[in-house]
Amino acid sequence: MPVVPSIRALNRAEIGLAVEWAAAEGWNPGLADAGCFATVDPAGFLVAEVDGAPAAVISVVNYDPRFAFLGFYIVRPDLRGQGIGFRLWQAGLDHAGARTIGLDGVVAQQANYASQGFAFAHRNIRFTGTPEAGEMGETVDLAQVPFAAIEASDAEVFPAPRAAFLKAWITAPGHVGRAVLREGRLAGWGVVRPARTGWKIGPLVAEEAEVADSLFRVLRAAAGSGPIVLDVPEPNAPALALARRHGLSPVFETARMYRGSLRPARLEPVYGVTSFELG
Repeated sequence: MPVVPSIRALNRAEIGLAVEWAAAEGWNPGLADAGCFATVDPAGFLVAEVDGAPAAVISVVNYDPRFAFLGFYIVRPDLRGQGIGFRLWQAGLDHAGARTIGLDGVVAQQANYASQGFAFAHRNIRFTGTPEAGEMGETVDLAQVPFAAIEASDAEVFPAPRAAFLKAWITAPGHVGRAVLREGRLAGWGVVRPARTGWKIGPLVAEEAEVADSLFRVLRAAAGSGPIVLDVPEPNAPALALARRHGLSPVFETARMYRGSLRPARLEPVYGVTSFELG
């Protein structure tokens, strides 16, 4: 018989639970991810409880009245197959309302997501490896770039405004952001952050492959030694080439899927996805 859980929103202090479960699944979250994620829509982090203990988590964060993103969909291993996850899934979709919803689905769940009305858009491929030492090229601290320019660049590649999240992401402890300026104009930017294992680069946004390569080298230098993780949209061939050129290898993939109509966003400048959990 299906187990009927109680469902509630996690408070800000509890959002770390979802991150810890993601780490246990091998998703290698960043060390400051929980605080950054909480800036978007704290009410969008839900937990299903059985006998007063967490049984499943999900996030469906509402970015604006038109777009939401789903992530952290995890059921405790010993309670899987009992209907708990699906009840929580439905509560998450209810939180999004009529919004278009995006997600990055692991291979095992893609058919289930399709049955719930999510359509395949493209693959994202996670690359990891230990590149050669980077170099501090002709880049500037991202904090020196007017925030309006960063926000405008992000608006080209992400289908909803996310000012609060970007500000938190750029300034979070341990995060390093760099930018390339051409004649005073923002030509590319990126952030590297410490993760449970190594460092993750994301976002990495650039108008040209040469700019993306310069930023990758600088962010690698900022990270120091150790593995680097880069999540690459498969349709961006220059981004795939960048990852391989720096000695990174594919380790797994997700499917970016959407339910509902989507505001146009460009993939060509995206050399590194910000986060599989929040888009």
